[in-house]
Amino acid sequence: MTRIALFQSNTGIDPVANARALGVAIGEAARGGATMLFTPEMSGLLDRDSARAAQNLRAEEDDPVLAACCEAAREHAIWLHLGSLAVLVDDGKVANRGYVIDRTGQVRARYDKIHLFDVDLPTGESWRESSTYQPGTGAVLVNGTPVGKVGLTICYDLRFPTLFARIAEADADVIAVPAAFTVPTGRAHWHILLRARAIEAGLFIVAAAQAGRHDDGRQTFGHSLVVDPWGEVLLDMGETIGVGFAEIDLARILDVRSRVPALNHRRPIPDAVTL
Repeated sequence: MTRIALFQSNTGIDPVANARALGVAIGEAARGGATMLFTPEMSGLLDRDSARAAQNLRAEEDDPVLAACCEAAREHAIWLHLGSLAVLVDDGKVANRGYVIDRTGQVRARYDKIHLFDVDLPTGESWRESSTYQPGTGAVLVNGTPVGKVGLTICYDLRFPTLFARIAEADADVIAVPAAFTVPTGRAHWHILLRARAIEAGLFIVAAAQAGRHDDGRQTFGHSLVVDPWGEVLLDMGETIGVGFAEIDLARILDVRSRVPALNHRRPIPDAVTL
């Protein structure tokens, strides 16, 4: 059994305050016996005012939140999945980039969110991630973590099961899904999709989420989850801000896959034929 922690945060528009909250969570997770902490999407800055947010964006090597998290991981000797930060990239756009940091404070892996959310909602809200963000180009798995081989995704990636299938076929043990889901879509789809992805892939899903009303006026759904390969919810943090804990038994993966060996039965499917 491996003990992990999730930080359900209410990230705001001040990176200094957000870095401080992350440092506190890292310390709490370590003191609680966790070997690895998972944090939400946009853990360093959550601000839909693009002009104001631009003043706080930095390249990876200059990002103070990343530096603070690396130092805290080293200080507390704990692995960290920093769900994502908004970092400047070479072409002037921004990457929604997740990091895995080891217990010595070294960055072991990076993942840029592949699927970008562009939509006009009936509520009048409009989201155009592609106007700001540069998409990632491939799946990423991290070996040697305290919870085995971890596949990385971010938020909207959850709606694309092919990505999860590719990660599962690469022999992942856990897939991380850091998120900042809206309340309406969270109520309708969050639990269903996360449980479905866990069942389809036959592995653990760890989904640290943003929660509550934020400084920029948005409201996020919360309900950070840990789901086992059978689809059982091991942890649901509701709307509580803070650190939650769960126990993961990787032997559960073999147990479930021996009963439902769906990964072994996958066959290539040709393009659909219209009749």
